[in-house]
Amino acid sequence: MSLLKLTDLHKSFGAVKVLRGVNLEVAAGEVIGLVGDNGAGKSTLMKTITGVYPVDDGMVRFDDEDVTHLNPGERRARGIEMIYQDLALAGQQDVANNIFLGREPTKRLWGILPSFVDKARIDSEAQKMIDRLGVRIPSIHLPVGMLSGGQQQTIAIARALTFQPKLVIMDEPTAALAVREVQSVLDLIEQMRSEGIAVILISHRLNDVFEACGRIVVLRQGSVIADLNKKETNMNEVVSYIVGAHG
Repeated sequence: MSLLKLTDLHKSFGAVKVLRGVNLEVAAGEVIGLVGDNGAGKSTLMKTITGVYPVDDGMVRFDDEDVTHLNPGERRARGIEMIYQDLALAGQQDVANNIFLGREPTKRLWGILPSFVDKARIDSEAQKMIDRLGVRIPSIHLPVGMLSGGQQQTIAIARALTFQPKLVIMDEPTAALAVREVQSVLDLIEQMRSEGIAVILISHRLNDVFEACGRIVVLRQGSVIADLNKKETNMNEVVSYIVGAHG
């Protein structure tokens, strides 16, 4: 059974049709590469999955539930997480605070005083997640802005995983990283897959897509024009679909 099932999704902005009847299924623990030229509709498609954009027509089913009309918070509560290209990290705040940004655990003193952020628990839970992922950072108390691009990407992944998602969507996670840092992100994607978490990887870096993904889906002008098993395709074929030269 599919974890995520998109049926005939349509989305327009004014007179511009961005999605034209997209159908896509993703199973639990499956890593899918979503590729396509700029303007193919990749980001719009992902935002219809997370609920940022309502669809004009079609259905989004997740974990055997119709979530088409649910807002982003309700979809996140059901297990859909997205890591955006800009990471949305707070550079001045430390690693631990970033992992819980906007969802900080609180506690009350003696059960009566106003609740306040439970920093000790934030630090403890953040350290557990960093240890579990095997992420190499000097300290969870460092401001995130002092970390490298690759370290910041792994913090964004740690933040997504802290809330036990069933699906993680990653938008160009390796675009600005050095080779060594790319590998640590690909290793984390493999770790998610091994834990049964589905991943949709949006990337222009086809080498990364071929390493991390079992399936490669090509979007062109708002339509899925290819859904390929990695073992049965190659980079040349994928590129020819992306540029519109295939078939």
